[in-house]
Formats: sequence, structure tokens, C-alpha cells
Amino acid sequence: MMLKFKTLFLQHTALTRNHLTPEILLRLVTPGCPLWSSRDSPFEDPFWAFYWPGGQATARYILDNPLTIKDRRVLDVGSGCGAGAIAAALVGTKRVLANDIDPVAVMAIKINAELNNVEVQTDTNNYIGTECEEFDAILIGDMFYDEDFGNMLFGWLRDLASQDKLILVGDPGRHGLTQKRLSQMTLLAQYKMAPENCEENNGFTHTSVWRINKQILWWVFSLLPHG
Repeated sequence: MMLKFKTLFLQHTALTRNHLTPEILLRLVTPGCPLWSSRDSPFEDPFWAFYWPGGQATARYILDNPLTIKDRRVLDVGSGCGAGAIAAALVGTKRVLANDIDPVAVMAIKINAELNNVEVQTDTNNYIGTECEEFDAILIGDMFYDEDFGNMLFGWLRDLASQDKLILVGDPGRHGLTQKRLSQMTLLAQYKMAPENCEENNGFTHTSVWRINKQILWWVFSLLPHG
């Protein structure tokens, strides 16, 4: 299966550095690829063939601020093309795992990691809702696209943040990141996207990376002396 996929992948994608992280070479569907404007795709929902804005923001932030995750154990959830995990591997981590429930995405991640001469572990298990005990840094990009899913996702991430895990969220401003949720996050950086990236992302012009704040439980305050 890998050989067949790789043949199609190389045929329908192009090497590019035209994104926020030109340090990372990726195979993506670009405007010069027939698949960019064609509905006739040999792949089923090839989201992994695009470098989404939230993923770009997270990867850019990691490359600019390597000490943020250096020597951490990093889990990149919904890794897609793998750029976040590749960025983490480039700056030096104890471990980095690119996770995507789509086995085809995992094959794309392996190819992109090889292009950048880094070793990235991959996994197709669903980590959402788990304790993630093996990791102390979680990367999330472009996953707040739906209110119901966003509600479940944010609750899980907030719980992980309360356990002293670093939670980095990349997103261009989708409706799933409500003001209530943003009030529990710290904006770390905002980036202007290239025109080509704006075109493929419904007109979003900027993308941001946030850190979910550690929540101090109310009952902790009840134990503190008052007055």
C-alpha cells in the first residue's frame, strides 16, 4: 500500500517552501498541481496534502522559540502533513509523535519527515480524550472547525493544561474558538499568511498560536486563608 500511495503522492504533489516555515520542505498540493482545481482526486479527502494555517502558525512558533519545547515529549494531534512534528524534531525534543487517525496521512508524514532528514514517530490511535501520560507538550492545529467537537476538544485540552502540560493551539480564527475559550488562552504570536495560503483557506489572512492557560481549581482557593 505504501508503494502505491507514494507513487500517487509524488505524481499529484509538488515540493514547496512557499509557506510560513520555509525551513521545512514539504510535498503538498500547490496551485501548479492539477489536483488544486480538480474534483477528480485519487485520494479520499486528502487534507494531509495541504498545510493548514493553524499548523503553519504552530510550526513557525516552534522554530522561532525552540526552548519552548526543547527536551519535551511532544504529541502532534491531527498532524496532517506532519509539519508541526517535523518542526519539533528540528529544534530537538526528547520524543516527537505525529498522530493522525488517517493511515494515509501517516504515510505522507513519513515522506515529509524523510525530506527534512528528521525522525518522527507516527501513530494512528485516537489520543483525544486520553490522559497522554507519555507526553508533556501537545500540539493542536486547525481543529476548532465545529462547535460540538470544539467543546469536547477544549475540555480535554484544558484538563491536560491543568496537569502542567504545554498545550499549543494554532488557528486562523475559526468559529469554534469562541471568546469564552479565548479568554482561557494566551496569545503567543500572530502571522500574516502568504497570498497563496489565503486563497486556499477561505480568505483568512492571518493565523495565530495560543497557549491554553493552566486552570486553578476553585476548591484550591477554598483551602487558602482569607482575611
